[in-house]
Amino acid sequence: MDFQLSKEQEQIQRLSREFAEREVVPKSAHHDETGEFPREICQKAWELGLMNTHIPDEFGGSHLGVLDGCLIAEEIGAACTGIGTAMEANNLAQAPVIVAGNQSQKKEFLSPMTEELRFAAYCVTEPQAGSDVAGIKTIARKVGDEYILNGQKMWITNAGVADWYYILAATDPSKGAKGMSAFLVKRDSPGISVGKKENNMGQRASDTRSVTFEDVKVSSRHLLGSEGDGFKISMTAFDHTRPLVAAAAVGLARSAMQHAVAYATVRHTFGQPIANYQAIGFMLADMDKNVEAARLLAWKAAWMIDNGSRNTREAAIAKAFCADTAMQTALDAVQIFGGYGYSREYPVEKLMRDAKIFQIYEGTSQIQRLIISRHLTADTAASKR
Repeated sequence: MDFQLSKEQEQIQRLSREFAEREVVPKSAHHDETGEFPREICQKAWELGLMNTHIPDEFGGSHLGVLDGCLIAEEIGAACTGIGTAMEANNLAQAPVIVAGNQSQKKEFLSPMTEELRFAAYCVTEPQAGSDVAGIKTIARKVGDEYILNGQKMWITNAGVADWYYILAATDPSKGAKGMSAFLVKRDSPGISVGKKENNMGQRASDTRSVTFEDVKVSSRHLLGSEGDGFKISMTAFDHTRPLVAAAAVGLARSAMQHAVAYATVRHTFGQPIANYQAIGFMLADMDKNVEAARLLAWKAAWMIDNGSRNTREAAIAKAFCADTAMQTALDAVQIFGGYGYSREYPVEKLMRDAKIFQIYEGTSQIQRLIISRHLTADTAASKR
């Protein structure tokens, strides 16, 4: 067992940290205030190779591992998770293509993203189907050599800037999850309309919108896998992306902890720094141990998928623990700052707003616990047979 990063990984980590400090930190407040999409920052990140990192080299990508991606996600997340989400959303949309696409589909949809800055979006969530993915209402009806797509997706990250969408739709509603299929749909297809940018509480740099499909024609060439494979493909993609989300949450928690430590050592009450008081010292200690544990969980889940092992349970554990750690650490940082923590002139209130979504997107913390418990009981039942 070796916890040492390779020389290449240390370089990736250092490059990401320097980029975050130089390009993201100075502009994070502006993007939080205005909600402006960080295209200029993404362009610079793309030029440095910090985006689309998992695309295979045969399609022009750097084919970095998920653990490599975690190193990037943590550093960008420590600077601004809203900007980090804008960058990372491509990985989520690309993951189904990487795991299930044929050579032609990979060349058509992945290769262009390595030639110039482009965006894609993962469209699964609907107005009445978030955690209950099996309850989606979007329909894809086969007509000749095409599918006719009708439905609406909601809370779609990068929807307004994407060149193409990964879509989950029902081809046979009577079969539930087994009747769902996955499609790659180009943004300029007739019948697609994109809603207004949502005015979210946190991660405001991220472009979140609804997408409506009205009689959108999709070539059968853009069906991923076979009919009925969609649900499995969508869930398998999370095994690759949840460690990245977990790592971004670690970055936010690390940043909150650093701000809290810095403040607690200079803020004096009754003649001494508040860090000297056990009540504050224990809060800081809990931050440190939880950030360390969270990072190791994210890295383990990433390492497993990189080495060909199924990591669904471990990815769920990492996602839940890291999301909860980010939220609690940000809350405690605000508490340590006291009244200043509640002010927008200080950094921790933004971290608290940004942290909450980690417990919601890419599967709520409750869904992660459901996945974990099902694995636990299934393993227990199997051991008794």
